[in-house]
Amino acid sequence: MVTIRDLHFAYRRRAVFTGLNLELHPGHIYGLLGRNGTGKSTLLRNIAGFLFPQKGQIDVLGFEPAKRKPAFLEKIFLVPEEFYLPPVHLGRWLRGLSPFYSAFSRQQFGRYLREFDIPTETQLDEMSYGQQKKALIAFALATNAPLILMDEPTNGLDILSKSQFRKVMAGALDEEKCILISTHQVKDLENLIDRVTVIEEGKILFDQTMDAIAERLLFKVSFDPSETAHALYSESSLKGDAVILPKRGGEDSRPDLEMLHKAVLLQGEKINSLFQNQRHAG
Repeated sequence: MVTIRDLHFAYRRRAVFTGLNLELHPGHIYGLLGRNGTGKSTLLRNIAGFLFPQKGQIDVLGFEPAKRKPAFLEKIFLVPEEFYLPPVHLGRWLRGLSPFYSAFSRQQFGRYLREFDIPTETQLDEMSYGQQKKALIAFALATNAPLILMDEPTNGLDILSKSQFRKVMAGALDEEKCILISTHQVKDLENLIDRVTVIEEGKILFDQTMDAIAERLLFKVSFDPSETAHALYSESSLKGDAVILPKRGGEDSRPDLEMLHKAVLLQGEKINSLFQNQRHAG
C-alpha cells in the first residue's frame, strides 16, 4: 500500500531523513513511535503529499503523493495534531466536505458520533477541543479511505475519550485499510496497534509486529539481581526491577510499549540483534 525508498527530506539546512525505507501493508494498525522532533509528523506529511522529498520515492496505492491527484486524495486522510474547524454547524461541514470522498458513509459517521458521544445539534466552534478532535476522527474513518494517517490522535482527549477512541478504532479496521498512528503516548495504543515502528534521527530503529515482539521478548518485574544484570533493558521501580529479557521457555508476558520504546532508543542494537538471530535461526 505504501512503499518508501531512500527518502531524503530537509527543512532548509536541517536534514530530517537521509535514506529512510519503509513499507506499510493493508489490514494493519501501525504505531509510529519516537521522541518529539524526530520526524514523525514530517513522515506523515510526506506520505500525504503535503511535503515533498528532495530525493527518493514514495508510492501510495500506485500514486506519487507530491502530484496530489484527485484520485489519490480521496484514498487518503490525514488527521493532524493541530487543526482548525470552521464556525459552522456540523451538518453543513459534513455536506461541504463529504462529496470529496466517494466511499464516504453517513451511516458510519453517525454511528461514530454516537460512540464518541458528540452533540450533533451544535456548531463546530462551540464544541470542546476533545469533541472537535473526535468529530474529525469520526469523519476520517467514515471516508473509508484505504489509508488513514493520524498524528497524536489522543492528545487532548480525557480518559473516557481515549477509551472510546480505542473501541472505535478497533472496529474500523478491515483487510483493505491501513492505519498509521504517530504518537509518543504509547500507553494509549498498547492494545490497538499490531505493528511497532520506532523512528529516531530520521532512521527506522525498530520495525516489528506485536506478535513477533511477544514471541521474542519477555517483559516482567524481577527481584533477582543476576536476572537484571543480564537483561536487554532494565529500570528500577518501587515494585522491583522492570526488565526486558530474551524469551525462553513457556513464560509469556504482555509487551510494554513504553518500556520497549525506551529500550530501543537506548539499547537498539541489543534488541534488534535478537530479532535478527531469531530470523536467521528460522
